[in-house]
Amino acid sequence: MTDKYAKQRAGLLNELDGLRIEVDAERRIATLFLDRPPLNIVSYKARSQIAALFDEMGCDSEVGVIVVRGANGVFTSGGDVRGFFKVRRDGMSHLAWNIAAPERCPKPVIAAMERYAFGVGLELALACDFRIATKDTQIALPEVSIGQMPGSGGSQRVLRMVGMTRAKDMVMQGRRLSAQEAFEWGLLTEVVADSAALDEAVLAYAARLNALSPLALSTVKRVLNLGDDASLEASFDLEGHAYEKLRDSHDYAEGANAFFEKRKAKYDGT
Repeated sequence: MTDKYAKQRAGLLNELDGLRIEVDAERRIATLFLDRPPLNIVSYKARSQIAALFDEMGCDSEVGVIVVRGANGVFTSGGDVRGFFKVRRDGMSHLAWNIAAPERCPKPVIAAMERYAFGVGLELALACDFRIATKDTQIALPEVSIGQMPGSGGSQRVLRMVGMTRAKDMVMQGRRLSAQEAFEWGLLTEVVADSAALDEAVLAYAARLNALSPLALSTVKRVLNLGDDASLEASFDLEGHAYEKLRDSHDYAEGANAFFEKRKAKYDGT
């Protein structure tokens, strides 16, 4: 059975379906491209592959920051609706788990968004830590317009990020938001002028994040994600225990000593 499961996992990633990864070893950035021209539609199979790829990238010591973006100047227009009708009954109730892979990843994840971020594309971006979009980007969860609803976590993430009134306004109408409106609602981290500015912003974010302690980043990311869905008292307790964990780390000692000695810290993630 061990060989069977190993082969199944290997088979899942043997041929990527509309996905591509590039690694910039010098900058310690791994980029997951949604790459199915012209609009980078995300297939049913690709969703499981995205989750598996994040598992692997999260364990790669040579990667500090992960970027998700679309090829050809487009993030993605959404999922492969035609293909969904071929999926077995009850085969799509777990989609939010796959698309939440960036949230589970211990490393910072940046979504670089251009032109369209619709459906599963927006859901994937909302699971990332930072969302940077060009000013002409549009975002939407348009599923209701074809008699469906978001199924990969989108309705619940939007609800928690912007509140009930705005969530219903957006999701129940399948309404498109401009990048500026999405930024004002708190759905985007930053809006930039164009693709060139997007490249610069992504590199700047990655450089700042890679200069910090990987251990501190992974810890605070987990505390923030878990605290968002917990009581305030439980969140305080979680924060306190995480703080204690970091207190004995090499990175904390290195960071404090670098501060005292007025030099750049050299973190190793331990």
